[in-house]
Amino acid sequence: MERLHILAFTHRNLNVSEIGRLHIELDKQKEVLSAFKSALHLDELMFLSTCNRVEFIFTTDQLVDAAFIHNFFATLYPHLDEGVINCFSKNNEQYEALGAVNHLLSVASSIDSMIVGEREIITQVRKSFEDCKAFGLTGDTIRLVMRFTIETAKRVYTETSIATKPVSVVSLAYHTLKNKRVPLDARVVIVGAGVTNTNMSKFLRKHGFKNFTVFNRTLSKAEKLAEDLNGTALPLTELKNFKGGFDVLITCTGSDNHLISPEIYTNLVGRDEDKKIVIDIAIPHDLSPEIKKMYPVDHISVDYLQEISNKNLQERAKEVEHVEEIIQEALFNYKEAYKQRNIEIAMRQVPQKMKEIKSTALEHVFAEEMNALDDDSRETVEKILAYMEKKYISVPMKMAKEILLKS
Repeated sequence: MERLHILAFTHRNLNVSEIGRLHIELDKQKEVLSAFKSALHLDELMFLSTCNRVEFIFTTDQLVDAAFIHNFFATLYPHLDEGVINCFSKNNEQYEALGAVNHLLSVASSIDSMIVGEREIITQVRKSFEDCKAFGLTGDTIRLVMRFTIETAKRVYTETSIATKPVSVVSLAYHTLKNKRVPLDARVVIVGAGVTNTNMSKFLRKHGFKNFTVFNRTLSKAEKLAEDLNGTALPLTELKNFKGGFDVLITCTGSDNHLISPEIYTNLVGRDEDKKIVIDIAIPHDLSPEIKKMYPVDHISVDYLQEISNKNLQERAKEVEHVEEIIQEALFNYKEAYKQRNIEIAMRQVPQKMKEIKSTALEHVFAEEMNALDDDSRETVEKILAYMEKKYISVPMKMAKEILLKS
């Protein structure tokens, strides 16, 4: 177990842009990681990369000290300059042995995530392991650790409420909209084609919404999002001239000012008099506050969503203690499984040695005596030896396992 090590980079020790420099494209991982594993003489290796986390799980008998870690990153990222390598060498979280197992259990159970209860992490951990296994990078130690990691995370999400209440602004925005029973053919106008609106659009498309118009400063980005939604793309400059009307307006841009002025909103509404839904996820708000005084608006602001998110996070935090109890139980079970697996590996050679002893006895030590026997007698002797071989292997091995496990 002491051979297991983890070097981790998370939101706690690096910003997201710096962590991104450690990412390795999936189609390059087999070649890059295989060569790296061989160069550093690692026994096993697993690479985990998410939007805000990069971790290296590996096994080695080498001393994992400052020199080893510097060489680790210099070898894996030869294109980075010395200053960046030094930064990565010093700003990582290190775990080993049972501490490494505990860390992985916490990661997959989402209590180590930026957002507690982020259920996607279990899928990301499993996928990373399956990829590295397919690349021939992992072995028996990481396999056993990952088995317990996935099983424990599944139990956490089944037996606790750690992931039941949504906390991401996008998820909350969609659930809020869904509760308003908006028809699926509603006219949805999207202002901004960044990550937030793209993720929001995925929710809408997945649940059957189909009438989209996308505005963005960079038309190519609007066109890409509109293509995914089977909608229409227009440059942001055309927002003030749009005559198609809307039922739901979703806006999230990086504008420093209120992008949607009373004049633009008046043009967007046209002659419609019914109440409109505006999901404004921008900071500062894209919607001018004057509009709510002039028109009936159901304004779902980022402040409102963040308030719900904070309450839900508090509810999730109450479950952390329960999750930690499950993890401690899993750690105990893992230690027992690890000891038993080591015994199994250590005793693999016993049956082969017994066969060799039997073969030597029949073919050399007692060769003359065996040759003097008739066929029936020789067959009887061989049956007796085979029976004795089986019993002499199984009984002592079972007893040895019990003794070693108790000790």
